[in-house]
Order: sequence, then C-alpha cells, then structure tokens
Amino acid sequence: MLIRKFAETDAKEVSDLIIRTLMISNTKDYPAEMMLELTRRMQPEDILERARRTHFYVAEENNVILGCGAIGPYWDKTDESSLFTIFVLPEYQGRGIGRRIVETLEKDEYALRAKRIEIPASITGLEFYKKLGYDYKDNVTVPDEEGLYRLEKYR
Repeated sequence: MLIRKFAETDAKEVSDLIIRTLMISNTKDYPAEMMLELTRRMQPEDILERARRTHFYVAEENNVILGCGAIGPYWDKTDESSLFTIFVLPEYQGRGIGRRIVETLEKDEYALRAKRIEIPASITGLEFYKKLGYDYKDNVTVPDEEGLYRLEKYR
C-alpha cells in the first residue's frame, strides 16, 4: 500500500469513498438525514477545496484509493494543527490503513511544527483516535452540537 499526496484527478474517487463510508459506517451512529446532508458537502469540488487548504493524502493499492486524510493549521496558528477528512473504505477498515494515514499526517510539516494537534472525531471514529493517543479536549467527554468529539494530542 502506498500513501501519497492527493492529486486533483483523485477528487471524484475520494468523494465517492467518503460518501460510501459515511453511508455505511457512520449511519449506525448518526441519523440518515444528517449523513445525507454531510454527503452533499463531500462532492468532488468540495474535496478539491479541502485539498487546497490542507495537505491531503490518499492510501492507494493497485490503483484503487482505499482511504484518505488531511492536516492543516488550526485556525491559522503555526503551533497548532488539525486532522481532517480521515476515511477508509468500509471493507478495508480494521487493517491498519487508518493508522498508517494518521501516522503519515503526524509526520507532515504541519504536525512537526505543532505543539498540539486537534481532531474533530465522529462517534464512529472515537475509539480509533483514542487508541492513537488522542484524548478529550478540556476533558469534555460528550459530542458537541455537530455530533463530534473534540480530541487532541500534545507533542
């Protein structure tokens, strides 16, 4: 498996991957209407915009994108960063791909300059990120109004 920087030509495949993952993996934790609304914001043009603002990576095997993830500055700060858009195709979850993506993001220049990395974690992904050393920000252990946990890791 290769983890590489996102290319503009990946936008449609990444969009499809995210939408498929949301509709299969995340619907057990969130209402279908919420997932449908989120999928409307994960179209190829939205992915291209995200890639312009972050360092976006894909995990690829045999010319198929299996997962993705991004890192960028936290509110334009130079000493804090955030992880975004981390998804792995449902049939490939549990095989270490997500871990490899996060490890790659944590070696990116945005992570190396950061004292703190935050991630808005879904209910679905909470335990995965906790296994990777992320913990509740400000000891808040309930999801926010967006249904996300705010997790962080200090370096």
